[in-house]
Amino acid sequence: MKQWTIGVDVGGTEIKFGLFDDKLKEKWSIPTNVSEDGSHILPEIAETIVEKCHAFGVDISNLAGVGMGLPGPVLDGNMVRGCVNLGWSDVEAARELSELLAGAFGCAPEDIPVRAANDANVAALGEMWLGGGKSCKSLIMVTLGTGVGGGIVIDGRIYNGASGCAGEIGHIICVDEKDITGNCSCGNRGCLEQIASATGIVKYARHYLDETDIPSVLRELLQEKGNISAKDVFDAGKAGDQAAEQIIDTVTNYLGRALAGISAVINPECILIGGGVSAAGEYLREKVAGHFRTQAFSGLKNTPVRLAALGNEAGISGAAYMMISERSREDNIL
Repeated sequence: MKQWTIGVDVGGTEIKFGLFDDKLKEKWSIPTNVSEDGSHILPEIAETIVEKCHAFGVDISNLAGVGMGLPGPVLDGNMVRGCVNLGWSDVEAARELSELLAGAFGCAPEDIPVRAANDANVAALGEMWLGGGKSCKSLIMVTLGTGVGGGIVIDGRIYNGASGCAGEIGHIICVDEKDITGNCSCGNRGCLEQIASATGIVKYARHYLDETDIPSVLRELLQEKGNISAKDVFDAGKAGDQAAEQIIDTVTNYLGRALAGISAVINPECILIGGGVSAAGEYLREKVAGHFRTQAFSGLKNTPVRLAALGNEAGISGAAYMMISERSREDNIL
């Protein structure tokens, strides 16, 4: 009998779902209800899963399990600590969802296995399965968005670390004091996130323009609109704007430095770049790859640097694959 798996990607504003067999068959989403300290989130996830299973003809007998990506550290595939965006603190997310689903389907919780992991790690797993890292079993993925996140996959499995905090690439301290202002959101100073996130790129661009008098279209945009975006910086760089090119060179140098350091420990088969900033495409990838090769250990210089391919489907894909791979190992397939 065909075995279906559901992947869930829980964000602060939206919860995405996917129904998978060996690939994505259906996807949908619901708003994230963070009222009353997020107490409605798991019941509403259970409710929509049951509703969609009935609609798609998926019975408990052929539902292999549910995987969840969550925006915070996750211990032992279950316990979430400090999920600020959801209002959670010490929630046994996998156990609670399993019990809610069991109650709705009229079965025992062990009949509906649920496993949770950090969302960035889950996205990396999804890219390994169906995306930019499809040929690799061990990889590093860095996500460049409002912040800088990351995920580590080793031998086809997420590496969570002792307290669920592995893959916090954005909080590697590698940025020189002269290139940043203030402290990182984590309280430290010199974190990669301070310069390589979309927010950090804009902050550094404004700092650079204040410190130099190089003519730039970015100055004109600031005068016209009062602000600029990371996209503006990359668009200007692609067009040959000297100041933008220098800003991007500095940003990608730090990113290449951090990835070279992680690679010296992990020795991945490939490195993936994802998140909203990765929309800059090959221009960004080539810059990062060049700085990575310059700073990497000699035996690691040829590690491929690629763009992530799944976009916002990476999370649901990786969440589903957690359950698919577990089932496969139990059946001695992997």
